[in-house]
Amino acid sequence: MKTTNEIIIIDLEATCWENDRIPIGQKVDIIEIGICELNRTTKAISKKQSIYVIPERSRISRFCTDLTGITPQLIEEKGIYFEEACEKIKNEYHSSQLTWAGFGSFDQEQIMEQCDYLGIENPFSENYINVMHQFKNYNGLHKMMGLKRALKFLNMNFEGNHHSGADDAYNAAKILKEILR
Repeated sequence: MKTTNEIIIIDLEATCWENDRIPIGQKVDIIEIGICELNRTTKAISKKQSIYVIPERSRISRFCTDLTGITPQLIEEKGIYFEEACEKIKNEYHSSQLTWAGFGSFDQEQIMEQCDYLGIENPFSENYINVMHQFKNYNGLHKMMGLKRALKFLNMNFEGNHHSGADDAYNAAKILKEILR
């Protein structure tokens, strides 16, 4: 795969329920797209932001709020529809032309699923880097590990709040920067 000089790193937060019990009639919806950009030449991580997304197929549970800190009120105040979020990403990050990455496969799969369901164009290119797999292979590990453990393995501190999309994307970018050296 050809990797572009600028790489977009995302981390999604989505509606969730205790014990993964999705209520009847609801579907997992993206509620935050954490995003930043890594420049492979300068090694700079920039353009970090949270894009809050109005869930169209589910409601935010108390469990989800406790995990992510995202409340229905926050979404009401700052949220935009998923289609608008995709347009914002295309316009601000030129995402359809760049390699993109996430820590694991959930982010890629959920973007694709939600775009398909809503009948909208995926704002990202086909060049996706699974940072979790790259980290495992780069370090010759036999098992996957989560974001916080991967940072600890590299003697790096987690910056921000875990399960904040923007903070998780930024920390995944730190790992990607290290393994792309």
